[in-house]
Amino acid sequence: MKLTFLGGAESVTGSNYLLEHGGKYILVDCGMFQGDETIEQKNAEAFSFDVSNIDALCITHAHIDHIGRVPLLVKKGYTGPIYSTAPTKDEAYELLLDAHTLMVNKLKKQQERLGLAEDDIEPLFDIADIDAAMEQWHTVEYHKSLSVNPFHITYYDAGHILGSASIVVEAGGVSVGFSGDLGNVPAPLVKDTEYLPVVNYALVESTYGGRVHPPMNERKEKLHAIIEETVTAGGTVLIPAFAMERTQELLYELNELVEHDRIPHVPIFIDSPLAIKMTSVYKKYLNNPAFVDSETRGLVKSGDEIFNFPGLDFTVTTEESKKINSVLPPKVIIAGSGMSNGGRVLHHELRYLPDPQSTIIFVGYQPDNSVGRQIINGAKEVTIMGDVVQVRARVEVLGGYSAHADQPLLMKWISAIKGSVKTLFVVQGDVEEQKALCEAARKEGVHAVIPKAGEEIELV
Repeated sequence: MKLTFLGGAESVTGSNYLLEHGGKYILVDCGMFQGDETIEQKNAEAFSFDVSNIDALCITHAHIDHIGRVPLLVKKGYTGPIYSTAPTKDEAYELLLDAHTLMVNKLKKQQERLGLAEDDIEPLFDIADIDAAMEQWHTVEYHKSLSVNPFHITYYDAGHILGSASIVVEAGGVSVGFSGDLGNVPAPLVKDTEYLPVVNYALVESTYGGRVHPPMNERKEKLHAIIEETVTAGGTVLIPAFAMERTQELLYELNELVEHDRIPHVPIFIDSPLAIKMTSVYKKYLNNPAFVDSETRGLVKSGDEIFNFPGLDFTVTTEESKKINSVLPPKVIIAGSGMSNGGRVLHHELRYLPDPQSTIIFVGYQPDNSVGRQIINGAKEVTIMGDVVQVRARVEVLGGYSAHADQPLLMKWISAIKGSVKTLFVVQGDVEEQKALCEAARKEGVHAVIPKAGEEIELV
């Protein structure tokens, strides 16, 4: 069996791996490259393989850096099956539609800036390509083997987001495990990460390969304290949050704080259309033991509507979003995007960053040079949508909300297979994170390597 690293090698994003055996080919993930314009230009590059030769595409989970080029693959002529868990398919549809909207809006601004005609720049894919991909998309269950001759494919729960999976592929007497993204366990809502059975080779993500997260129980207590202090001061709590998993985890914990009267009852707004759609997907599976942990299912069974509690308001339309301004503080606003690089949160940052009574809480990764990173680093003023804004609000960072495993959890996953794995390929991380995890694995006696982009490896 031959493995080719098409994306995710020497990079956090663009997850895309090609397996070949006996003249048959399957892909694992087909993600977008995300980052600065130089990196994102890779998305428009031609696939390095013959699309018509691919027999199946297996998806680990629905984040755009794992699915973002699926519609492009279909547009270029792929007509074969796409496999994932049921929640991943539901999430992927909404996330791909959102990615298309963002892409089109970005192109329109580019056309205006360069004075180009509307037809001069085309998006990578259209909505028709997304719909076509959904027609080819099939759902699979954890632990039930899928045969795409000569490959045997089995999905395991990665514990990262709802429906996320690690995948084991077997062919010709050789097995290889793909971690996908691994979860920061124990976490609300989703079940804990499953460890793989015996495999000969494995690919492991390294997003936080050199870091250690704060203890999980500390984050809720800190969230509780920040909200209580800000509300008492008459301020606004603003939380830039990712639409999927981060927002739902926040809702889960806010539900408990509100229903046990641990924070004052104030308006809590979810101001992100995509987050609202993702929350609907989560609601669909809350009673499903295959995807949701027993504690959450127990709460739901007892009648606790964890995504519906006093004071919670989902603002779908632009008009509803604007009306948040007329609601006097104290209040809590959770808005996208999580990296403060677009979306409705920018309008709220313009309004509330100058307010010394208010607090902005960062619960997700903020890239270098981003507005969020500047604020975290202590900037006294930032530029948002062309306006210079004074930063007088209290700034807090809750690192425990990452959905990714840290180094100790990654090493726990590696330890479960270290007795059988011949080579461990460290992927999906910044260079320093990959190096840190690779070194940690080697200290445990694992033959760990960092593959290069485009590298081909014979698995024997």
